[in-house]
Amino acid sequence: MQITEQNVLLLNCTLKRSPEASSCQLLAVQLLDGFSALGASGDIVRVVDLDLAPGVKADMGDGNEWPSLRTRIMASDILVICTPTWLGHMSSVAQRVLERLDAELSSTDDEGRPLLFGHVAATAVLGNEDGAHKITADLHQALNDVGFTIPAQGGTYWNGAAMEKVDYKDLDETPAPVAETNATLVANAVHLAQVLREHPYPVTPSA
Repeated sequence: MQITEQNVLLLNCTLKRSPEASSCQLLAVQLLDGFSALGASGDIVRVVDLDLAPGVKADMGDGNEWPSLRTRIMASDILVICTPTWLGHMSSVAQRVLERLDAELSSTDDEGRPLLFGHVAATAVLGNEDGAHKITADLHQALNDVGFTIPAQGGTYWNGAAMEKVDYKDLDETPAPVAETNATLVANAVHLAQVLREHPYPVTPSA
């Protein structure tokens, strides 16, 4: 299959504002490098640097930067949400992104399909505590609910040793299993985005 140019957007949902070092930023850069190697161009957005009002509407009023971020999400073929683990859960920033995406449940194209049906989503989870599998499951379910398609093995993660303080960004090198999983995520996401571009989901027949 000849891959056509694709756009990827990675949302770094760390709680750390720029320019503070972030393990999620490192992993997002590694994933973006992988996408770039396959011809998919894109950017990383550190979401905590934006003013995203709470709510479940596409526009929550003045001073809210979600509409511009939403435009970038809609323009991307592939969305990757990267989140740290806190107390066994995704970050509050990642949860805020999901809540704002809830508005897309009622957004449809000219043929009545959800606007996100043609988009692919994947996830990356980091932390020095357990919880990556649960967070991945929660993210994948929510992203699928609003219309994204998740590729096979579309989640990568790294968990440090329990009760230790070593972060992903402090490792001497990327563990081989993580690097391999990153590569699989990237390759499958690019492939799936190409398939959906060439073969869109059908219009659902009226009941």
